[in-house]
Amino acid sequence: MLRINKVFIITCFLIAQLSLLAQNNTNSPYTRYGYGVLADRSFGAGRAMGGIGFGLRSSKQINPMNPASYNAVDSLTFIFDFGISGQLSWFDDGTNKQKNKNGNVEYIAFQFPVSPRLALSAGILPYSFVGYDFNHVEKIGDEIFINNFNGKGGLNDIYAGLSIDIWKKRLSVGANVGYFFGTVTHSSALSFSSSSALPIQKVQKIRVNDLKLDFGLQYTHPLSKTENMVFGFIYSPSNKLNTTVYNSYVEGSSTTGAVETIDTLSNSAFDIPASYGLGFSYVKQNRLTLGLDLLYEGWEDASFEDNSDVFSNRYRIAGGIEFIPAYMERSFFKRIRYRAGLHYGNSYQQVNVKSAGLSDADYKDYGASIGFGLPLIDNRSFLNLSFEYMRIKPQASSMIDEEYFKVTVNYTFNEQWFYKFRLK
Repeated sequence: MLRINKVFIITCFLIAQLSLLAQNNTNSPYTRYGYGVLADRSFGAGRAMGGIGFGLRSSKQINPMNPASYNAVDSLTFIFDFGISGQLSWFDDGTNKQKNKNGNVEYIAFQFPVSPRLALSAGILPYSFVGYDFNHVEKIGDEIFINNFNGKGGLNDIYAGLSIDIWKKRLSVGANVGYFFGTVTHSSALSFSSSSALPIQKVQKIRVNDLKLDFGLQYTHPLSKTENMVFGFIYSPSNKLNTTVYNSYVEGSSTTGAVETIDTLSNSAFDIPASYGLGFSYVKQNRLTLGLDLLYEGWEDASFEDNSDVFSNRYRIAGGIEFIPAYMERSFFKRIRYRAGLHYGNSYQQVNVKSAGLSDADYKDYGASIGFGLPLIDNRSFLNLSFEYMRIKPQASSMIDEEYFKVTVNYTFNEQWFYKFRLK
């Protein structure tokens, strides 16, 4: 009965957080393009290790970046994982500077064994965030044009996945089936200094409801009784998303009398690309983990609002380390998991910068992270802290430089639900 109550409580908690995942987690003007900024999908340890996960395999952490990792969970264990974050953002266009604060629920997930060779995981995690608000002022003759651009929303993924050991606890395969959903809203309001010109507002809402698939494979090669290498591979197929686009145009204002026109489109082409990931990790049990991830996404083949050639192919490389001074010592500080990582990649978005002599340009992002896995009383559950600095460096000097400092707090609840007690 206790287990049923816990499952019911967690299920209600997951449902209650759906609205929180839709909150803005960014103020970047680059989220005006495409689906916005793509979310970091790593959990716990991987978040502080540069965002790696393809080659990570742990009995104490959930890793949805590679669904083949789920059956690493101990046969008696239930894991619940919950993360929140807050960040400071700095923006600089060469003339003006701006600072913003944001916070949000990062992810919620649970995982448990179904049989000695099979495990299940399910949860909610973000795919992208949209959030911006800026003005563009232009003067032509005596007329001043003021255009305000505003965006919000994002896409989310409710997933359920299975992982199975298919060969001697060395080779595992897994798959996630996700419900891909969310609404992205872009609006622009044009006003004029002339009293005779009526203001014009355009609002576009892109609503997505579709399935998302992810496949994973992991091979563990033992080097000794306490050391092994893990090789991981993931593949997510491309998908033509089921979308509905609502375009509304408003001319005039409440004082002058507004005229609104609404168009609804349900057959526009919106795609997400195929993704390929390769990961490696070296593990010395209860002592050291080293990991490296490589990611490639073919965004150039993806359409957006019936337009092709609007994105750039995306790549990302990340590496990280976790070190435990003394796993079995009584000293709390020696049992802490110390983590650090680096990552480097590019954006899939293309920004129109004709003023800089380029038709389109993207940007590079790189960052560094450190973190700590703080063991709780039972030494199975953890409070994970990660601190990340990230810099966005655009291709054109006329584009906006961005810097971020992000703090993520993650609680990993690890309990032996399936242990059978004996009465004497």
